[in-house]
This record gives sequence, structure tokens and C-alpha cells, in this order.
Amino acid sequence: MVIETLSEDVRKVVERWKDKEGNLIMILHDIQDRYGYVPREASLEISRQMDQPLARIYEVLTFYNYFKLTPPGKFTISVCMGTACYLKGAPALIDEIRHILHVDEGETTKDGLFHLQIVRCLGCCGLAPVITVDHKVYSAVKRSDVATIIGEHSKK
Repeated sequence: MVIETLSEDVRKVVERWKDKEGNLIMILHDIQDRYGYVPREASLEISRQMDQPLARIYEVLTFYNYFKLTPPGKFTISVCMGTACYLKGAPALIDEIRHILHVDEGETTKDGLFHLQIVRCLGCCGLAPVITVDHKVYSAVKRSDVATIIGEHSKK
């Protein structure tokens, strides 16, 4: 990442939101949308440009679990843990993903390929259990399907 570009990106985002109530959280959302996470350099730049203590920036970043402080993997695997998915076997899918990829919830594989997240509901209750890899939905997933799904994306 080029610092000059990041500084300019932050400047544009801060300028866009500067006169709006609750602008810090919107600025952080915007930065994460651009980079996939909020880089430390961006936090420092936001602090400088908004004349806000860095502690205030991190207070918001760490309060909301939406924000990522490290780069996510190329592919995000989301496992639904809503009631229907939970009852139809989602915990076993999480165990299998953890076993295959050697990551826990919120972690990215060492090769940077996969990021595992657990979500409350994907809105596909009739298809339970459901996982997504990026925006591709896999329904009625069985533990034995997990390796194939991961393998499909490993080849991309």
C-alpha cells in the first residue's frame, strides 16, 4: 500500500463526511469498504486529519465487531449460526472448516487465502445449513461437503 495514496484516500473520505453527525463511524466504514479492513496507517491518518486522539479511533474500531484490523483473506467463508442452521448442523461445519484450514472465527489462513467468520443469519433458513464463500451460497451443506467447497476456491 502506498502511503501517499492512503493519505489522499483518507483526505477524500474525511472531506465527504466532515460535516455529518457521527462521522467517525462512517469514515471507518468507508475506509474498510475501500481496503477490506482498516489499516493502522489509515487510523493514524484519520486521527491526524480529524484532530482526534488515536485512542478514540481504536475505541470505535474495537467496540464494533464489524471492523477488521488485519487484512481479510482472498475468500471470506461465512457460516450461518441462525437457529435453523444451528439445529441442522452448522457447528459441525465450523469444526470441519477449523480442522481443514487451521483457523478460528475471525482469523485468516497463513497463506491469506481464506478468512472464517460466523454470522447470525444469512436469510436462507429454508436451505439450512448454509455457508457462503464470498457471495456464493452453499445450501444443505454436510460436513463431508466442506473440503470440496474449500478446494473449489483454492484452485481460483
